[in-house]
Amino acid sequence: MVFTPSFFAKQQIEIRYFYYILALVASTMANTEPRRRNSLRLKGFDYSQPGAYFITTVTQHRVCLFGEVVDGVMRLNNAGKIVKTVWVELPIHYPHVELGTFVVMPNHVHGVIILTDTVGVGLRPAPTIPAKHYSLSEIMRALKSFSSRRIHQTEKFSQKRIWQRGFHDRIIRNDAEWQKIHLYIETNPANWDDDEENPSAIK
Repeated sequence: MVFTPSFFAKQQIEIRYFYYILALVASTMANTEPRRRNSLRLKGFDYSQPGAYFITTVTQHRVCLFGEVVDGVMRLNNAGKIVKTVWVELPIHYPHVELGTFVVMPNHVHGVIILTDTVGVGLRPAPTIPAKHYSLSEIMRALKSFSSRRIHQTEKFSQKRIWQRGFHDRIIRNDAEWQKIHLYIETNPANWDDDEENPSAIK
């Protein structure tokens, strides 16, 4: 599916608040204090309405569980591959979900989730849950819970919790923002040495 400026025009996303600046995503997530669930959501905004969302979520204590970056390329281990597989499978369980750019990093993931108006159209498999529009929080809950369950079935980690509670999101308002976010996600592995989420990076 190709996303053009017309996609965003059709969604008619209501802008009610001043949105987060993309450059603040990393610094916001770098706060090691646990956040209350949904504390990063915009108050009063309906996160089940059609729109595109840039999401970031990190592992518990930001431990590198999903592989390593070698020469600017992310090398996924088994746990990282499970996270990627669960991401790809989200539209099977949530037919109103489309997926944009996505990357699994050693201790966090970045991705774009698009909530659409359409449910069960085309050649998509039949949904495994009731056909309704679920919120962004529910989609993220599924990503974390499904991946955690599968990881614990195949891996032995000293820490029981895989993911830190909560996640960071940014509403994508136009094609210019889409392109910037796409580039940011695509180049994340190449910029790992300077990433604030990198435990080995010089602070």
